[in-house]
Amino acid sequence: MIARRLVLTSATAWGVLGALPTLAADLARPNPMPEALRKALERDPTAPVLGNPDGDITLSVFFDYNCPHCRKMVEPIQGLISSDPRLRMVYREWPVFGEGSEFAARASLASLQTGRYWQFHTSLMAMKGRAEEASVMRMARRLDLEEAALRRGMEAEPVIRHIGLSFQLAEHMGLMGTPTFIAGDEAAFGEQSRADLAGLVARGRQTLGLA
Repeated sequence: MIARRLVLTSATAWGVLGALPTLAADLARPNPMPEALRKALERDPTAPVLGNPDGDITLSVFFDYNCPHCRKMVEPIQGLISSDPRLRMVYREWPVFGEGSEFAARASLASLQTGRYWQFHTSLMAMKGRAEEASVMRMARRLDLEEAALRRGMEAEPVIRHIGLSFQLAEHMGLMGTPTFIAGDEAAFGEQSRADLAGLVARGRQTLGLA
């Protein structure tokens, strides 16, 4: 999957948010993200957050546990978070690789209630082979997550809402696939180096007047 950059486009309507306002022609930057869309992308309470929760810039990542390129991004993301104390990182589970991916996404989001999301997330990303029901629950047991409670949590409204919103956001913004990283008004698709991600964040700060 080759890295590709794109500028986010703005539309005037979206199912979750209702009608988005038409953008004025004299706005300072091209294709600015409407604030309602930015809030849905960056401030959704169902989304896991890593880094500085009060950071000045948000980097969002759309990912799938069965995406081999997403699995390779764990280390660069962790390195970037460690090197940038002002960075707020939002994770959007976007299970586009089939039934196993959806099961993994629902299970990992359910684990938020246990306080073990990050351990579960990194364990699923480090798995050999596909994430499927059997392999996901095997990993959950290794982390001492209670299976019955986890399965109940997978049906919870916040879990269902998060995944549904991920698909709506991706469709609205015309995302190409996973992984996709978004900061400011720009998205980067595909594997990125730590330096690539740092550049995306730096441009996001400039775009939003935070640099």
